[in-house]
Amino acid sequence: MQEVEDGKLPSGRGDRAAVPAAGPSQTLSRGLSALEVVADRSITYRIVRTLEEHRLVVRTAAGGLVPGARLAALARGVARDLQSAALPELTAVANELGMTAFVAILDADEVVALVSVEPRHAVAPVAQRPGTRHPLYRGAPGTAIQAALTTQERAALGDERLCDEAFFLSFPGYTTSDNEVMRGMSSVAVPLRAAGQPAAAIAVVYLDQGTDAVAVGTRLRRAAAAVIRELGH
Repeated sequence: MQEVEDGKLPSGRGDRAAVPAAGPSQTLSRGLSALEVVADRSITYRIVRTLEEHRLVVRTAAGGLVPGARLAALARGVARDLQSAALPELTAVANELGMTAFVAILDADEVVALVSVEPRHAVAPVAQRPGTRHPLYRGAPGTAIQAALTTQERAALGDERLCDEAFFLSFPGYTTSDNEVMRGMSSVAVPLRAAGQPAAAIAVVYLDQGTDAVAVGTRLRRAAAAVIRELGH
């Protein structure tokens, strides 16, 4: 999507060729461009700040604006390409591993579940509802999303509770957590980052009964690679 720089509204000529021809990002960009024409600049920025307060848009580390994940809970239109690309892989992972699989994305300083799939034949699957959220510093998905960020992006978050940079120098490609987000539940997650998409993670959540986290992490990394290929990046 065309970003809105501080003090400068979009010209309407999008400067990123990878932007789709249609979709929620372009709609937001067109709306802001229209505001530049019909509204006073101060009114426009008050509207933008209201959108930020409700997390309908999120300001990036560079000062631009991108759609916020809360739109996913309202209209499921944000990151539609990511949802579509991830769904087949989530379905395969959930049924192969017998665990609930999901994609979580970064929303300001929180992790929000974008889409999830429960295993087909599970008797009592763990629910991970789209729109549920938790702090970025907590749980395997949060750590995996941190790993998907650049050093500069992590620093811009300004949260001392996040992992230190030394952790990412030896990051094994996946991360695990126990009892951090849901009591009694474990999770394995891997980073997922594609151009034009928010920092994300593919993860599973399950009741731990001697699970081989390395094998699960390896399977999730294959799923992440397949999603990125599907997105064409």
